[in-house]
Amino acid sequence: MIKDLKVKGAVSILKSGTKVKNIRLVDGDHNIDCKIPGIGQIGLKSEFIKKIL
Repeated sequence: MIKDLKVKGAVSILKSGTKVKNIRLVDGDHNIDCKIPGIGQIGLKSEFIKKIL
């Protein structure tokens, strides 16, 4: 994550630097389906994700 995000339906906020797992590319408004520890399955836009090797 490159930016802090508020998540609808969740109490917590996704902080910058949070690692996402199980990334899948999909069609639609949100380009990425992924799993975030402590939150669960979520759809994100690619503009909020940075690739780290």
